[in-house]
Amino acid sequence: MNFPKNFLWGGAVAANQLEGAYLEDGKELNVTDVGIGIISQPDLKWNETTEKWEPSLDPDKVYLSHEGIDFYHRYKEDLELMAGMGFKAFRTSISWGRIFPKGDEKEPNEVGLKFYDDLFDEMHRLGMEPVITLSHYETPLHLLTEYGGWLSEKLIDFWMNYVTVIFNRYKGKVKYYMTFNEINNIFRMPFAAGGLLKIDPKDTSRPNADLSDKEIYQATHYIFVANAKTIKACHTIDPDAKIGCMLSLSSIATYPYSCNPDDVFGALQFQRKQKLFLDVMCKGQYPGYVKRIWREKQEEPFMREEELAQIRDNTVDYIAFSYYRSAVYKSDGSITVDTGGAAGIENPYLEGCSPKPWCWPIDPKGLRYVCNLLNDEYGLPLFIVENGIGLDETPDENGKIADDFRRKYVKDHLIQVNEAIKDGCDIMGYLYWGPIDVVSAGTGEMRKRYGFVYVDRFNDGTGSLERSKKDSYEWFKDVIATNGENLED
Repeated sequence: MNFPKNFLWGGAVAANQLEGAYLEDGKELNVTDVGIGIISQPDLKWNETTEKWEPSLDPDKVYLSHEGIDFYHRYKEDLELMAGMGFKAFRTSISWGRIFPKGDEKEPNEVGLKFYDDLFDEMHRLGMEPVITLSHYETPLHLLTEYGGWLSEKLIDFWMNYVTVIFNRYKGKVKYYMTFNEINNIFRMPFAAGGLLKIDPKDTSRPNADLSDKEIYQATHYIFVANAKTIKACHTIDPDAKIGCMLSLSSIATYPYSCNPDDVFGALQFQRKQKLFLDVMCKGQYPGYVKRIWREKQEEPFMREEELAQIRDNTVDYIAFSYYRSAVYKSDGSITVDTGGAAGIENPYLEGCSPKPWCWPIDPKGLRYVCNLLNDEYGLPLFIVENGIGLDETPDENGKIADDFRRKYVKDHLIQVNEAIKDGCDIMGYLYWGPIDVVSAGTGEMRKRYGFVYVDRFNDGTGSLERSKKDSYEWFKDVIATNGENLED
């Protein structure tokens, strides 16, 4: 095995999926507090009197994210479990609404800042580097209902106020930042992933019913400007810190169904939907293929020359990404996308898929393919910050979970990560998603369990929240202790 000595082994989670305490210590509602998973419609209703969207939580629904796994109160116990596996790094997010509850305040919430101070201090005490996402589907709801979220240019200033506070407060404590989690999901999940809400809708039957691609391109441009300004601020305030983009890049591993040029070029075009974000954040420029779309569909956003200069001059230090599965593109077939990536034609060359009910195709070599493509195209360090397998698991009569399937999944993917390193890819680390069971982002349930640590909580909201180790816990501990050498056994 060729894993570097300083390889960042660890795990990844998000504040909205495990912290809970959703209205505690000054925090107010964010985008993921008003829905059951990010792919569902948010529970908002149109108020005819105020002509605004307002939260409409259903008393008959169980919003598991409101309590999560109570990490907000149990983080020391959970970090001890992560340290027990020998984690070198632990990725989580700062919930924007804990720092600025509405998002547009001038002064931050000290209680929220203190929580993350304590959290990062505990990580350092246990020998783990904090890897911090600045926005992970946690935009304060008020910014959407009052301004339209990132549909408004005003969000740039609100965002910069937030991140400037963060960089100054945690200078020296956080070495690795990422700006917007999987922001390339903005077109298919504009409310949660993009933080967008049409505040002057023609159709009030459901939020964002008449949101156009032109509006999403405009919001995306504002986010790119904010990304560039954030990079500059980070480098100015804390020169020792590194800051990257974080994108969902499973869809980069989209293979043509055949050598039919329509399949080959169609797969390329589908990849470009993700590469747009890479090209802007890593190369500092809008690519020609999106300019053609803008011309032909009259969707070009309003852009100032000084904004394009900021984007050009402030590119990311590294590429962080998630990878779960590959897809196959057929020109006359259908291809859809969910939280795991693209879902196209079945690939007969893969061994199978993860167990039902989710059944994602398993393609470890696809991860090596993505790493090599990114390395060749962008020449930046790569950070695998999400890769894992969700299983429907129940402890046996002895309270144990023998998750051999998870061990095989992780092992097979890590072997391909090592191959990518041998290929010449500069890979900073591997953060498994998620090392402890958390609320699923996509479906808002607990049944889809990723963890090496089991959490006793269920879809109906019941459970003791007790933590217990699965069989994979000791195995992954040995992977880290041997720096991957045990993968050869």
